[in-house]
Amino acid sequence: MSGNRENHENDPRGRTEPTLGDIDRLDAPTPTPSSDGLPQVTVEPRVSRGRTRVPRSESGRRGWLMALLLLVFVALVATVWFKQNDLRGMLPRTELNDVLSRAQQALQDGRLDGQDGTSARELYQAAVALEPDNDAARNGLHQVGRAELSQGDTALEAGQLDQAAQHAAVARQLLGGGSDIDRLDRAIEKARAAHLPTDDLVDRARQAFAAGQLDGEQGAGALYQQMLRANPDNAVAAHGLNQVGDALAEQARKALEAKQDSEAAALIDRLAALQPNHGALPALRAQQAQQRQQNSDALDEAIKQGRAALAEGRVSGAGDDTALAHFKAALAIDPDSREAHAGLGMVAQAMIVRANAAIEAGDRSQAAGLLDQAAALAPKSADLAAARARIGAATATTSSPSEKAAPSAAAAPDDAGLVSPTLSAAQQAQITRLLQGAQAAATRGDIMLPPGGSAYDLYRQALAIDGNNVEARRGLQALPVQVTQQFNQALAAGQLGRATDMLANLAELAPGDPAQGALANRLAGAWLDQADRQLASGDRVGAAQSLNSARKLTPDSARVQDMAVRLQGGP
Repeated sequence: MSGNRENHENDPRGRTEPTLGDIDRLDAPTPTPSSDGLPQVTVEPRVSRGRTRVPRSESGRRGWLMALLLLVFVALVATVWFKQNDLRGMLPRTELNDVLSRAQQALQDGRLDGQDGTSARELYQAAVALEPDNDAARNGLHQVGRAELSQGDTALEAGQLDQAAQHAAVARQLLGGGSDIDRLDRAIEKARAAHLPTDDLVDRARQAFAAGQLDGEQGAGALYQQMLRANPDNAVAAHGLNQVGDALAEQARKALEAKQDSEAAALIDRLAALQPNHGALPALRAQQAQQRQQNSDALDEAIKQGRAALAEGRVSGAGDDTALAHFKAALAIDPDSREAHAGLGMVAQAMIVRANAAIEAGDRSQAAGLLDQAAALAPKSADLAAARARIGAATATTSSPSEKAAPSAAAAPDDAGLVSPTLSAAQQAQITRLLQGAQAAATRGDIMLPPGGSAYDLYRQALAIDGNNVEARRGLQALPVQVTQQFNQALAAGQLGRATDMLANLAELAPGDPAQGALANRLAGAWLDQADRQLASGDRVGAAQSLNSARKLTPDSARVQDMAVRLQGGP
C-alpha cells in the first residue's frame, strides 16, 4: 500500500489508481477509524411524522386483537337482543309485584269479586293490564274462576239460587265456559223449576201459546222447556213443546210460500233452537235452500242485465230494459242485496255525470231533471250536492254572449269554465270560516253529523254562497276518500262501532262505489271475531249483538250462520 501512496504522490494528475488492498489481512477486525480532524456526523434512521413505525409482527398481533374484541362485542349485543325478555324479567317490577301480592291475599281471604278495586278479580285484571303476558296474573284469574264455581256450588246446596247464578256467571266469564259451569247452570235452572208450582207454569205456558208468544224468556216454548228440565218425564210439558214447534213450523212454511225469505229464515232458526230434532225441519230447510237458489239465480240475472244496460248507456227512461229498471227488480227479489243497492248508486252517479255535462252546455233544465232523479236514488251523494250547487251559479253560462256582463277582477272561472259571482269581503270571510270548519270536522270524523256542523253540511253552506267555489266542491267530493281512510284506521284499532259509522257514511256519500263490498266483508269478519271472543268468555249477550252487526253486513256468510247455530245451542 505504501507503493500506491507513492504512486499517488508522484502522479502529477492527482489520480489514485485502484488497488485490492492487503489481501493477507482480510480476516482482521475492522480498525476504528482515526479522527481526520473533521466533525463527526451521525445519521439517525428516518421516522415518519405523527406515528412511530411498529414492527410487522407487533402490528399483526394488534389487528387480531381488535378483530377478537369486535367479535366479542357483537356476540354480547346479540345475546342481549335475544335474551331481552329474560333480562327484562330480572329488572325490579315493584308496582306489578305489589298488585300480584294484594291479589293473592284477596284470593286467600275469599274476596273474589267486587267494585271497589280490592277484590282478587279486579287486582289480577289490573296486573294483566300492566303486563298482558304475565303467567302469574293469568293463573290467578283462573283460580278466581274456580273459586267462584266452588262458591256457586255451595250457594246452590244452600238453596241460594240467585247467588249461585251470579257466581256461575262470573266463573263463565273468567274460565270461558266448560262442562263444570254447564252442569252448575243446569242444576240452578232445575232447582228454580222445582220451586215453581207445576200448575202455575202450565197455565202461563198455555196463556203464552194462546197469545201467539211462542219463544222468548216468557214464551210458551221457554216455559215448557223449564218444566222438562225439572222433570224430563213431564208428558204435559212435552206435548206443549211439540205444539209450539208445530206452530213455528207452520209459520215458517207460510213465510216461504209468501217469498218472505228473511222471516222464514228467522222462524226456522227459532224452531231449530227450540226443538233441534223436530220432524218438519228437514223439509223446511230443503224448501228454504231451493228457494234461496232460485232467488239467487234471479237476483244474479237482474244485476247482470242492469250492469250491461248501464255499460250501454241505457241508464233510465221508459221500458223495463234500463239499468234503473233491472236494479229495482233485483231489490224486489232481495231488499238487502248490496249489489242491487250499489247498482242504483251507479245509476245515480251516471245521472250526475250527465247533469254536469248539461250544466256546462248551459241546459239548466235538463240538468235539474237529471239531478232530481239521482236524488231519489242517492240523496246524500257528495257529487250530487256539488252538482246542485253549480246549477245555482250557472246563470252566466246560460245567457247569450251579448247579455253576459264582463266579470269583475274578483271573479275567476272554475275548472269547468263557469264564473263565480262577485263576493263581498264579508262573504269571502264567511266562506273561509266554513271551509276551515269543514276541514276540521272531516279530520275529527264528523262527516255527516251533527246536523249543520258536519263536514258535509259545512261544505254545502259554502257552496250555497258560491256554487262554483273550487275548494268547497273538491272538499265535498273528497269526503269519500277521507271516510275510507278513517274506516281503515278504526278497523285497525278495533273500534268496530266507529268503523260501522264510517261505512254507513261512505254508503251515503258514494253509493255506487264497488269497493264498499270488500270493506263490508272485512268489517263483518271483525264483528264475528269479537263475537267469538265474547262467546268464549261467556258474554252471550255481547256475542249476539256482535253477530247481529255482522249479519247486517253479510247476511249469507257461512261464518254468520255458524255463529248463529252456536248461540242457539245454549250455554
